[in-house]
Amino acid sequence: MRVLVTGAYGQLGQDVVQGLQQVGHDVQGFGRAELDITNLEQCFSVLSKSQPEAIIHCAGYTAVDTAESDVDGAYLVNAVGTRNVALAAERVGAKLVHISTDYVFRGNAERPYSEYDSADPQTVYGQSKLAGEQMVRDFCSQWFIVRTSWIFGLNGRNFVKTMMQLGQDKPVLQVVNDQKGSPTYTVDLTRFLLQLLPTEKYGIYHASNSGSCTWYEFTKVIFEQASEQLGLSMTAKLEPCTTEQFPRPAPRPAYSVMDHLAIRINGMQDLPHWKVGLMQFMVDIKERPDLYLI
Repeated sequence: MRVLVTGAYGQLGQDVVQGLQQVGHDVQGFGRAELDITNLEQCFSVLSKSQPEAIIHCAGYTAVDTAESDVDGAYLVNAVGTRNVALAAERVGAKLVHISTDYVFRGNAERPYSEYDSADPQTVYGQSKLAGEQMVRDFCSQWFIVRTSWIFGLNGRNFVKTMMQLGQDKPVLQVVNDQKGSPTYTVDLTRFLLQLLPTEKYGIYHASNSGSCTWYEFTKVIFEQASEQLGLSMTAKLEPCTTEQFPRPAPRPAYSVMDHLAIRINGMQDLPHWKVGLMQFMVDIKERPDLYLI
């Protein structure tokens, strides 16, 4: 299958390109320099030349806090940019896989959010991503919307790499213990996308690693795995704290665990538990010590 990937040099995009290539797809990966998704005519031109059968849309504005003061920038990329990709996909008859986020939910639930729960984003980032979802639904006839959460991978900056570094450098490390979600290894998410891509089981999917934890609980396991798998000396004293102790411009959802209802009812294989994903990350990064640096 001819597959075009936007945001191909990002944390998820790099794994998606590699995963597609490994199973034999004809892949074209584009970063911002090759494909500015905010330019509609360029989207039409690039897709007209590429003639993809499917598009995995990984590009996005992901600076959650910055978005609060850069509303236009967030909507330009996440809403207008996604509209442009959707229109271009429809023009060439390509399936569109759009990567979205748990931030489309309010974050005050007492049970995991299903794909059919009402969205109610509380941040500019979440609102702009929800607007992008609507653009996909409005302008594309063959679409998958895949919401994910707390992603970490071998490439680029992420929470796991930051904690591995701070755990070796700081005497004391306080981590929020009143926000609960599901960490997601980009390699596991990529495997799910590869499973989804050839089907016509269109719709919204929640795809994170299974299970849930707080950021503090996640960090405890990061420390354990970094010590056991990589032999790193995680000397920082780890302490739980509250969200109020670390105020941010954009409010974080207190609870954004997602139910994988669509994966189950469509007969697909779910993602493994987040602890399994984290262990595999440690195994994988051990082979790429150059990627320790963030």
